[in-house]
Amino acid sequence: MAHRWTNDLTPADVTPRGAFLNRRQIIAGTAGLGAIALAGGAAAQDALEPNTLEEITNYNNFYEFGTGKTDPAQNASAMVIDPWSITVDGLVDNPGDFSLAELTDGLTIEERIYRFRCVEAWSMVVPWQGFELADLLTKVGVQAEAKYVAFETVVQPENMPGVRNRVIDFPYVEGLRLDEAMHPLTIMATGLYGEPLPKQSGAPLRVVVPWKYGFKSIKSIVRISLVADQPPTTWNGLNAREYGFYSNVNPTVDHPRWSQASERRIGGGLFSSRQDTLMFNGYDEVASLYDGMDLTKDY
Repeated sequence: MAHRWTNDLTPADVTPRGAFLNRRQIIAGTAGLGAIALAGGAAAQDALEPNTLEEITNYNNFYEFGTGKTDPAQNASAMVIDPWSITVDGLVDNPGDFSLAELTDGLTIEERIYRFRCVEAWSMVVPWQGFELADLLTKVGVQAEAKYVAFETVVQPENMPGVRNRVIDFPYVEGLRLDEAMHPLTIMATGLYGEPLPKQSGAPLRVVVPWKYGFKSIKSIVRISLVADQPPTTWNGLNAREYGFYSNVNPTVDHPRWSQASERRIGGGLFSSRQDTLMFNGYDEVASLYDGMDLTKDY
């Protein structure tokens, strides 16, 4: 099993102290999917402005509900998330169809405060709750031949206007190399701000990979497959030149149509200055995953 990760951002980076303390009270009273272990303890490394729950849940990309940033919040309420079943298949010892409770039973839910950087050059700081994907993969038993993890998003045409309008091909699919998936930074989020994950944010279960552009963090997952070959991914399939399989945050590699050197912080106000984008979104501990790779080509 991968080693545990220690948070280097504190709740003070996300929200004012008064609201933070109130949130801790909410968390303490929440009936979750298991024991909630609050990570943290390290000093803040950046002077980050807070993002509110309203900002996080009302500025989203989730094309199943439309292409506008407010479409997911406006249209996601009809999505059915209970009951919810996740198929685990491929090169695993224990394949099957699992309820959310079955899949997460015995896993530890932690708070993870992560930077979030969209490929469109905007960013947020988000306080997630979730568990390490490595723990889930260990639970189902990864076979030696597996090299990648493939994910698939739910498709509910009757509840998803973007699916009915076929704005892109569905289901939305994504994938990670197995060592990326097993890295302790990679989590499966089940909530944010101490509350169950909102539907527009990918309820009831989504991936969060904080060193990659946001579209790699696939939402509302219904299938997890362990495979030997690199799986197809939605945006890479639509335009491989603009959306590479790896999609690591890299300020030195511009998107073909815009710079990635800086980002606009959501909630910063109309006249706020842009901030420099950090390599791997500031998560330098993942750099060793890409030793020997040319990240200008393997983007």
